[in-house]
Amino acid sequence: MTFMIQKLILGSSSKYRQNLLNRLGLTFTTRSPNIDEGQLENETPEQYIERITKAKALALKNTLDNNCILITSDQCATFNGEIIGKPHTRDNAIKQLKRFSGQKIEFLTGLYVVNTHNQLDRYSLSTYSVTFRELTEREIQRYIEIDSPLDCAGSFKCESLGVALFKQMEGYDPTSLEGLPLIETCNSLRAVGLNPLA
Repeated sequence: MTFMIQKLILGSSSKYRQNLLNRLGLTFTTRSPNIDEGQLENETPEQYIERITKAKALALKNTLDNNCILITSDQCATFNGEIIGKPHTRDNAIKQLKRFSGQKIEFLTGLYVVNTHNQLDRYSLSTYSVTFRELTEREIQRYIEIDSPLDCAGSFKCESLGVALFKQMEGYDPTSLEGLPLIETCNSLRAVGLNPLA
């Protein structure tokens, strides 16, 4: 594909996703989509993530010119097929971590990249699972006190002390656990016409 300078836009206000995309050394700006992120009745986690990830792009696409590449992403944690929300409070975080002690949870991360110039787009879904150790109440309370993971689904931050809670992590791209799968981001950017190494 012919190389051209295009504006790269991350459709997210998440500081975690911004920090991840910064690792690729690309210049980008951010836009924050305003959408209803409620789950529909009988919607599976996979269907939910794809719908929300694409809805974020749709909400922003018409506000962009025809020389942009837009990246949107969304993530949910699931336990026994049920979507787990962010705890928001210390008490909810304690409840979540008590529930997950000795258990496995799975993270689904949707990624959608669209080029407004050539109309090429690509959606992908990355999965990553985490198995927790058997956690004591003291460990849970101490962890929340140190890391304050109240804005993180699953009540942990894997990029910091959250790893101390785990017995095992499984998946092909650990950055998907942080909210933006960088392997798939690179694959998708190349697919729509931007090679991060060009």
